[in-house]
Amino acid sequence: MSKNENIQVIKEHFAAFGRGDVQLALEMVAEKVDWQSPVTKNQSEEISWAKPCHNKKEVMQFFQELVNKVQPEKFEIVGFTAQGDNVVVEGSNQGQVRSTGKRYEHDWLMIFTILDGKIVRHRHYYDTADIIDAFRP
Repeated sequence: MSKNENIQVIKEHFAAFGRGDVQLALEMVAEKVDWQSPVTKNQSEEISWAKPCHNKKEVMQFFQELVNKVQPEKFEIVGFTAQGDNVVVEGSNQGQVRSTGKRYEHDWLMIFTILDGKIVRHRHYYDTADIIDAFRP
């Protein structure tokens, strides 16, 4: 696929998730996937969704756990860069932790690998400190 086609897959993925259509967002994920969000070696109880996913079912559980714990409010994309099968997306988001009502915000970087129109690899980089702090009373 071309760079523009790969970027379009990611734009559609984000748009579907933004509308709350997780099922459509998942249709763009390969059955076998290497998904890490956020990329961290230090798992925390607060961001329990931060564990590697290896298939579409685990990615679905990732999204379910994420939206059960936080209410995303603002998701802003700064830009897309593509090279070969990879699409890099820079952005920021804000939200609220459901259990505490506290707000969080952070900048992020995501790297996707697309193969035959499906996401086969995902890396999501952000500083987890702000969101972890929002879970604390």
